[in-house]
Amino acid sequence: MTTTSQPGPLSLYIHWPFCLAKCPYCDFNSHVREVIPQQRFAAALRRELAHDAARLTHDGVKRPLRSIFFGGGTPSLMAPETVAALIEDAHLLFDAEDDLEITLEANPTSVEAGKFAAFRQAGVNRVSLGVQSLRDDALHKLGREHSATQAIRALETARTLFPRISFDLIYARPGQSGADWTDELTTALDLVADHLSLYQLTIEPGTKFEAMHRRGELTLPDEDTAARLYDLTGEIAARHGLLPYEVSNYARPGAESRHNLTYWRYADYIGIGPGAHGRLTLDGELYATRRHRAPEPWAERVEKTGSGSTEETLLTPEEKGREALLMGLRLSEGINEATFAARTGRTLMDCVDPAMLEACIEENYLERDNGILRATGEGRLRLEAILARLVT
Repeated sequence: MTTTSQPGPLSLYIHWPFCLAKCPYCDFNSHVREVIPQQRFAAALRRELAHDAARLTHDGVKRPLRSIFFGGGTPSLMAPETVAALIEDAHLLFDAEDDLEITLEANPTSVEAGKFAAFRQAGVNRVSLGVQSLRDDALHKLGREHSATQAIRALETARTLFPRISFDLIYARPGQSGADWTDELTTALDLVADHLSLYQLTIEPGTKFEAMHRRGELTLPDEDTAARLYDLTGEIAARHGLLPYEVSNYARPGAESRHNLTYWRYADYIGIGPGAHGRLTLDGELYATRRHRAPEPWAERVEKTGSGSTEETLLTPEEKGREALLMGLRLSEGINEATFAARTGRTLMDCVDPAMLEACIEENYLERDNGILRATGEGRLRLEAILARLVT
């Protein structure tokens, strides 16, 4: 089978690598600088964006653009005029959809919340707040720079400015009880019930928490406790009208993150900025792209060549099939087998262990009907383990 995929609308991810402090659980590409070189990195981001847009424009025809996402790091540390310039550039360089979704990640410190109005004026129409917790003791342990009061005020301020709001919370923290989580999550959803991203606290290699865990200074709840908290989240979210459209994301119908759906549906996206990844269809073939991870070397590359790219790899049908499965089964809607084949050049059955698939269906972890493969509620609880054995 050969792929018949044609370039369609794409999404744009813009990485701002700087933070006020490095959280002890974080393994993202984030960096702390005493002075952030705003002008240099603004110019480099704009130049890299123009470079990529030029090679995606053929005979004057621009690629359609579905969404823009400012991620990090901490994008709310960006100057609002930089955000405005990049949004304006994107409109000029691509064929932006009329309802273009433009998301900016922000932390709820008073300094960053004070810039919300400027970000809205710059064109941001969706803000994603890194609340993480509404308990001061937990925020302190998580190394966050804001208080619970600041988080609540930021949610209230965002509600008055942005048509769409999402916020992040971390669960399965040390000593967390079901009653505590119920109170915390209900308080947040009473303020904003549009979109929730939920993350289980895990120990990531190379983080401060990993060192603490290794020394016995940090103990996480067991798997059963974490599963109960996850189930509780679904119940509370449902009472507020939010449904689980992805393993870790809940939204009111119509409020799903269009940008993140690009990833999970395995569509094209550009990633610019230090360490950013992308998946781009070029001349009918799908490529994985990656930028230099370190901020200053990335900027130097862009200043010399127009791009901070360090890697551009043609993906094989096997690699595409694996990636599409790993992403698509996270979605409640599942994977459309015809779309999967057109995108990857392989049938879905070529990419899975048939015996494992049959076992998962018999155990009601997966279901397959009318050309759709999806994980059940029980399957989503065990998805990481299932994928490790299912995908060949």
